[in-house]
Amino acid sequence: MRDTYHEQLDDILAELERMTRTVSTAVRRSTSALLEADIRRAEEVIAADIQLDAAGEGVEEKVFELMARQSPVANELRMLVAALRMVADLERMGDLAAHVSKIARMRYPAPAIPAELHDVIESMGSVAGKMVDAAGDVIASRDVEAAGKLEASDDEMDKLRSNQFRLMMDDAWPHGVEVAVDMALLSRYYERISDHAVAMARRVVYLVTGELPVAIGGTAAGSGAGASAPNPNGN
Repeated sequence: MRDTYHEQLDDILAELERMTRTVSTAVRRSTSALLEADIRRAEEVIAADIQLDAAGEGVEEKVFELMARQSPVANELRMLVAALRMVADLERMGDLAAHVSKIARMRYPAPAIPAELHDVIESMGSVAGKMVDAAGDVIASRDVEAAGKLEASDDEMDKLRSNQFRLMMDDAWPHGVEVAVDMALLSRYYERISDHAVAMARRVVYLVTGELPVAIGGTAAGSGAGASAPNPNGN
């Protein structure tokens, strides 16, 4: 019975890792849809978010079932609590990737992003996707040191966002208010994706060590990462 129980715990972590790969794909595909004005790809990302939510619900059901039947304690209980938090992180990252695609859809058939701004958005999408993948690797390995390294990538995202705002605030900004609003929203979406990836890594640290790391903004992990990002579509 205990062997089966621990196999079920491992299955939950494996499913969380699979969800990170799904999110990483969504981030990359939504960025591509945005830069290429690809409405088909944008719609695919938006539709796939429903499947990600369903996968998250499946993980939650497994967690609650184990809590009810096995009365987990110590590390086992930490793992289940961390899993519930990570499901929320992953679902929110999926939502944010879908929001990127919704901007592409809203501006179609025109491109949402002027050609000279492609590099900054492409870099943000690349950093965000790599951070989600890294979070999945941390879940699989439970490597506390690797979890800490995600902070450096988050710093890179912050620098990209700062550079983007400098461009927008320059008196020579030529693209008008509509593009500026889209760029501000997009940078916020990518930043929040990276924040959630860091939050997931910190939850693994909690799982392994039993210590709750300090999260972004100076709060305990899990108290700040779920904040809603702005959304132009009301979703």
